[in-house]
Amino acid sequence: MVCFRLSPVPGSGLVLLCLVLGAVSSYALELNLTDSEKATCLYAKWQMNFTIHYQTTSKHYKTVTISDPSTATYNGSKCGDDQNGPQIVVQFGSGFSWIVNFTKEGSMYLIDGISFSYNISDNATFPDAKDKGVLTIYEPVQFRIPLNNIFRCNSLSTLEKGDVTQYYWDVHVQAFVQNGTVSTKEFLCEKDQTSTTVVPITPTTMSSPTTTPIPREKPEVGSYSVNNSNGTCLLATMGLQLNITHDKVATVINVNPNTTDFSGNCHPQVALLRLNSSNIKFLDFVFAVKNENRFYLKEVNVSLYLLNGSVFSIANNNLSYWDAPLGSSYMCNKEQTVSVSGAFQINTFDLRVQPFNVMEGKYSTAQECSLDDDTILIPIIVGAGLSGLIIVIVIAYLIGRRKSYAGYQTL
Repeated sequence: MVCFRLSPVPGSGLVLLCLVLGAVSSYALELNLTDSEKATCLYAKWQMNFTIHYQTTSKHYKTVTISDPSTATYNGSKCGDDQNGPQIVVQFGSGFSWIVNFTKEGSMYLIDGISFSYNISDNATFPDAKDKGVLTIYEPVQFRIPLNNIFRCNSLSTLEKGDVTQYYWDVHVQAFVQNGTVSTKEFLCEKDQTSTTVVPITPTTMSSPTTTPIPREKPEVGSYSVNNSNGTCLLATMGLQLNITHDKVATVINVNPNTTDFSGNCHPQVALLRLNSSNIKFLDFVFAVKNENRFYLKEVNVSLYLLNGSVFSIANNNLSYWDAPLGSSYMCNKEQTVSVSGAFQINTFDLRVQPFNVMEGKYSTAQECSLDDDTILIPIIVGAGLSGLIIVIVIAYLIGRRKSYAGYQTL
């Protein structure tokens, strides 16, 4: 028997479903797989979604996010036997399937590998796709866990291969469950043992909180890069400070580059840099080409944990920041604000990015932001001086004329 319980994030109710599961990104999939004696043999609870890049018939690239495996079926999921290990099999949507395999080695069990298949012929999901048919990617994981331990990884884990990026978080899994009882002994992933500095800011007693709270300290500058088959394709150097307003509470998160992982991908028209840490599920910077000769920051997506345990998520795919010519980099050393929404802004420090045409892994000549360009002060100062001089001349002229009339009196 296979029974699945859909558990929402803390604070809401539970919905019990068997063999049919409707899930959204804020819900956790929970599987309790039992053997012929109705004893638990495999337990798993997790959240996941996928991003898929594909080329259109017009040779442009698009990105779709798959985060709603509604009406999922789980045919083929099994406890395993002496010849074959346990397996979770999920089918959902139009041609999507996800399979994770487990094996056992001595006193350890392994999350052996994960495969994901999608039907790019589905025009509803992949409009104007150039390629057709079912595509499958396989990612060997080989993650070892002691027997009779439940593996836990609340942090975001990313698997990227080809045009598919897989995201997993809030993962709790135990294969080869002994005596039908899920263990209370946890084996933590490395990311759950580190944390990003979170600085809470208490809002003042006003009718509405400040949407850009004053940071307590400047964030550390980190260096990030993305590689493809041709080498480094994206470079970014920046200090990041996230400003969140949620339920009338303002919070500042200084992103610590020492405990932050990064990944991404590069295509001719679109490039992605993704950051994640123990409390940042993902922070996406999506760059795009415009007018065939310039690039800019087009999109920011973020999902993170707040101090109260709730999840804050926001996305904006209609931005226009960090504009520069292709073949150059964009630089802004002074503090700059990227306003994603009224509830979320990013302050950047010592920023330099180049998402396209990176040569030999180095930045190209930088286009500086207006905040850094001190040369614009010269015409401003000269213009102000001339304006002041003109005002003085006009006032002196008016006073002179007034005095010239003072010598004539009516007889």
